[in-house]
Amino acid sequence: MTKEELLTKKISLITLGCDKNRVDAEKMLYFLKDYGFEVTENYSEAQIIIINTCAFIQASREESLNTIFQINTLRENKLEKLIVTGCLSEKHYQDLVNNLPEADLVLKLKDNKFIVRKIEELYNVQNIYTPNFCDLNRVVSTPKNYAYLKISDGCNNFCSYCTIPFIRGRFTSTNMDILLREAQKLVENGATELILVGQDVTKYGYDLYNEYKLVELIQKLSKIQNLRWIRLLYCYPELISDELINEIDSNPKVCKYIDIPLQHISNKVLKNMNRKGDKNLILNVINKLKNAKNFISIRSTFMVGFPKESRSNFKELENFLTEYKLNNVGFFAYSREENTKAYYMHGQIPKFIKKYRLKRLQKLQKNVIILNNQNLVGRTLTCVLEDETQTHYVFRSEYNAPIIDTLVLVEKTNLKPLQKYNYYNIKITKVLNYDLLGEIVNEN
Repeated sequence: MTKEELLTKKISLITLGCDKNRVDAEKMLYFLKDYGFEVTENYSEAQIIIINTCAFIQASREESLNTIFQINTLRENKLEKLIVTGCLSEKHYQDLVNNLPEADLVLKLKDNKFIVRKIEELYNVQNIYTPNFCDLNRVVSTPKNYAYLKISDGCNNFCSYCTIPFIRGRFTSTNMDILLREAQKLVENGATELILVGQDVTKYGYDLYNEYKLVELIQKLSKIQNLRWIRLLYCYPELISDELINEIDSNPKVCKYIDIPLQHISNKVLKNMNRKGDKNLILNVINKLKNAKNFISIRSTFMVGFPKESRSNFKELENFLTEYKLNNVGFFAYSREENTKAYYMHGQIPKFIKKYRLKRLQKLQKNVIILNNQNLVGRTLTCVLEDETQTHYVFRSEYNAPIIDTLVLVEKTNLKPLQKYNYYNIKITKVLNYDLLGEIVNEN
């Protein structure tokens, strides 16, 4: 087959899992489009489909496999080649090669940059594509107004329940000059918000510069013209310094928002998880954030049903959530992962108890969210317009990350058409349970 014949094939790329995985997919998209492939979101039209999988916990692996099986049914239509990559293929590479006939090709993470050559080989096309491995090359798949800036990969924390260090490897920062050039390019292409991501962004720079460089990176990013918001995800509490809190509080371009994956509050459970910070450290950080001059929205995640989590440990977590009223919280039940330290621990919690505790926390946090939202009534928030329905414009404030957090709705009645991705001042008038209702204060 010639290259011209190969380019008659349409390609689809499906990405599962986290936003860090999304960035990996965007880099693959660049290579595919650079080669000349037409990429379609209509899977039934594609002759080649790439699935970028997740493998963080059992549920993620099941979703990845179910997606593979479901997509494989499209062979009855036009599908010719199904390629599997991502964390699942990294974690279980040989098993998938030997036991997953649905996949025509299984790639390890390091081979993603050779995606075009691998496709050429599948179709017996002479290797004629020379990839441009510039770190800046991506096809952004998020809405125009925001993009993820992946500042590091891998992790050194080795929490006793987590497989990430075994999948993604040791913590590695991206050179700051490369990040600044990438950020500049993203903003030039229309992004007004950059969301900094990594397994642990607070550790940024230590492996390259022998000191933590997150604050310096934020300050340099802030100089980019037309960049409006910088958002921080995945800041581990033991490295949230006074300097970082002050930067969030005082820098007008930094969203008053921080994501801190705490996982628990009980010292016993935190120790068994091999977390670096204890309860006093966590409370100290949260109190500092709450005492900042400006309101800072705090998001976190918590795990229930970890081995040896007693009723009193769980009650301690309930009391913490009730007292501190974090703004956005995600919960998940402990997943027993092979080859992790927690897998071999005694005191595994029955599934029905994990489910019960999960529902209790979700119900508790729902009431907290409604209460927190009521405190916003009467306030004017700067929001970005991201979507619309037949009856409402859909906005997001600086206190909320895309996809996972609260939205602000504005009724279209008596409003002239608004410009998508523009920023507006909105006065909050009503609580709609999880979301908010407001009105435009200044259409400019």
